[in-house]
Amino acid sequence: MRPRGVVIVGTSVAGVKTAEALRSGGFEEPVVLIGAEDDLPYDKPALSKQVLLGTSTEAQNLLLSQEAADAAGIELRLGNAAVRLEVHEHFVELKDGARVGYDSLVIATGVRARPSPWGQPPGVHLVRTIADVRGLRRDVRSGGRLVVVGGSFIGSEVAAAANAQGMTVTVVDPAPVPMGRVLGAEIGEILSQLHPAHGVETIFGMGVSDVIIDPSVRTAAGHSGLTVHLDDGTLLPADAVVIGIGTIPNDEWLLGSGLVIDNGVVCDEFSRARGTTDVYAAGDVARWFHPRHQESVRVEHWTTAVEHAQNVAHNISHPDDLRPFSPVEYIWSDQYDWKIQMTGRTGAVDYRVLRDDGRQDRFAVLYSTDGVTFSGAMTANWPKLLLACRRAVGTGVTINELEASLGTTQRRPRLPSMTS
Repeated sequence: MRPRGVVIVGTSVAGVKTAEALRSGGFEEPVVLIGAEDDLPYDKPALSKQVLLGTSTEAQNLLLSQEAADAAGIELRLGNAAVRLEVHEHFVELKDGARVGYDSLVIATGVRARPSPWGQPPGVHLVRTIADVRGLRRDVRSGGRLVVVGGSFIGSEVAAAANAQGMTVTVVDPAPVPMGRVLGAEIGEILSQLHPAHGVETIFGMGVSDVIIDPSVRTAAGHSGLTVHLDDGTLLPADAVVIGIGTIPNDEWLLGSGLVIDNGVVCDEFSRARGTTDVYAAGDVARWFHPRHQESVRVEHWTTAVEHAQNVAHNISHPDDLRPFSPVEYIWSDQYDWKIQMTGRTGAVDYRVLRDDGRQDRFAVLYSTDGVTFSGAMTANWPKLLLACRRAVGTGVTINELEASLGTTQRRPRLPSMTS
């Protein structure tokens, strides 16, 4: 079998942007984009927000239309998942048995939602794919009571969207505060107040022991009612339940390929799968050596995936000018009328809380992992300050120098008050 150009496995943002970057960079060889889902490539961040709310349509959320793919000379193979990789023979085997040869391969299969430990009967939802959101949207529009298990970004965004559509929402998480590991306990406590300020009940520090079908109750969406059992014996009746308890890299199809798989595809600083020169990984499934951090990392950030795609496309097109991938982390979350943004590395013990005296709902947190050098920031409703912090990450500026340059008010340990 003769290899043919670049084969990209995965049709989420990293895969699509790699294909587009190859073409925009003048790459003329064949580009094949393989996806497990039947749907045209679509963007995922809006699923738990605008698409669930109905303020953005599925058509508006496309990453790549068939017409655009045809115009760019990108071959789409959809609804046919890759099931095996043969590195030495240079081909990918698909679910239907077809073999697709390559000169260079890009693995961009992303992650999937961690499955519900309590099963997934009708009314119990994960939130990762457009099919997931179609089912959840029907339940949300039917109204009633929603229990969200997991208070991280996905769970919080779903809670906010369902609340905006009139559902009675409860968020449950075994952690004492949401996102405490990422932002620190005190900052997580601030964000935990955002839900009650908008009428959403929260139960933190309590786990779920089971989710039980209640056939004696019929929901407006037409399925049996549900009861969420908490560890302390509390029962939460629900018309729908969302499980948002993390993700798993889609790398099991690579077992036996000879690639190093360890919480994702292990790569060098040039995004090449370890031990190869023609297999790359990009996006959520990639675990690469980050030159600035001097360690292997796997990052589930939309912006990182886009930048990763550009890096991979360059290195495929310019094998004599390989560029290391050393991005500055950036992530955002829209919850209710708040915009929460993070850059760099957050959650360090040493941090400064900054306030904008003109707005009660606007604040920022600067972090330092060593007590001296600025390492990252979180902002609430303060995009301009976040941009300044993002530019500062990795420059060696101290946290004191950055704080002085921002010209804001520091108030610690008094933390910002929450307003609705």
